[in-house]
Amino acid sequence: MTNTQVTLVQIDNYGPWTVTPTPRREADLQTLQSRLYADISQFVGNRGGYVFFTRFDNMIAVTNGLSMDDHALLQESVGNRYPVTLSLGVATGTDPVQALADATQRIQDAGSAQDDDRRECLEGRTVDEPHRTDADVQIAHFDVINATGNYTDELNAFDTFIEIEQGYAELMGHMRHAHDSLSFFVGGDNIIVVCPDIETAAYEEAIAHVEETVDVKLQVGVGRGEDAHVAGYGAKHALETCRADGTRVELEWET
Repeated sequence: MTNTQVTLVQIDNYGPWTVTPTPRREADLQTLQSRLYADISQFVGNRGGYVFFTRFDNMIAVTNGLSMDDHALLQESVGNRYPVTLSLGVATGTDPVQALADATQRIQDAGSAQDDDRRECLEGRTVDEPHRTDADVQIAHFDVINATGNYTDELNAFDTFIEIEQGYAELMGHMRHAHDSLSFFVGGDNIIVVCPDIETAAYEEAIAHVEETVDVKLQVGVGRGEDAHVAGYGAKHALETCRADGTRVELEWET
């Protein structure tokens, strides 16, 4: 059974800050967002976690292995180097959707995202070390079959982007509602999905749904581990088995 630790990262008072005292240049905002994401990703990644940018002012992280002290250190580091601060909600659960819902509630209870008085909220709980297992996190790594041949080398770059995004959007909605999973586009034709304890049939069903709905063909490798890095690395190896053998679903613990 999985026990995913999820952290919601929310920039404090970001909307009002972007227009105070006057609207800030969009290029400057995009640069700040991308640098902030890169720094958070490196901080969490160095501790075995994954961070996904979602809307940039809100980021979602899988943080199994990070303590509340680690989260506080992240807030301190960002507060010392950026003109914005972070609030963090942390929660755990057997499915990542519920964990994220609980983490979100922690922050919402502390105040609005546009509340000038809410600063560096840190609320929630982590998976304590004695309760961690080597199957706490399940990561699925999807990609589009022959994306280069079917899209990149055949269509213009924007139409390729549309096709890939349609596949992502359909998979994201389906995995959220059918399997209580969180899906994130991570560039190229790659989608990482944080899953509860689901097996081969669920992945086969998801692939069939996307192909039937938007005609995008996917394959997936799935890994398990004590943290996102271990699970994700297993998923990458399982996906390589798909590519080598022409299969659509590979679970690394069965290969």
